[in-house]
Amino acid sequence: MFERVSLEAFQSGLSWLVILRKREAFRKAFADFSIAKVAAFTEADAARLLGDAGIVRNRMKIDATIANAKAAAELDGGLSDFVWSFAPEPRARPARITDVPAVTPESTALAKALKKRGFKFVGPTTAYAMMQAIGMVDDHLADCHVPAR
Repeated sequence: MFERVSLEAFQSGLSWLVILRKREAFRKAFADFSIAKVAAFTEADAARLLGDAGIVRNRMKIDATIANAKAAAELDGGLSDFVWSFAPEPRARPARITDVPAVTPESTALAKALKKRGFKFVGPTTAYAMMQAIGMVDDHLADCHVPAR
């Protein structure tokens, strides 16, 4: 879950293809997204990451990932349980692509709760994209061949 939160932040403003092509480099640079290890990163680690051409070298996003690891380490029950506690009730699949929301009340609440706990780069749109990616919401169109959950 921490990898997903982190990559969603790095993807903000960029193509997912860029992030996916750099995924292995991100994993190496961020200690396989171990919350405990990233939470212990120092300013020297941030400087090292800024010099790593294998990842997206954005100081704000690097700092956010380290801050998010520290915040995640403080969550009772862990990050996954926290995120899944915002799962919406199942709803009907959208009829058209234009019916797929970019933000929902649940993603807004999740983003607000994460920010309150010290997370950065976790707005409602990013939160909703993560909710889609982890299967928390099913935005397949009504006529999609993929079975509904």
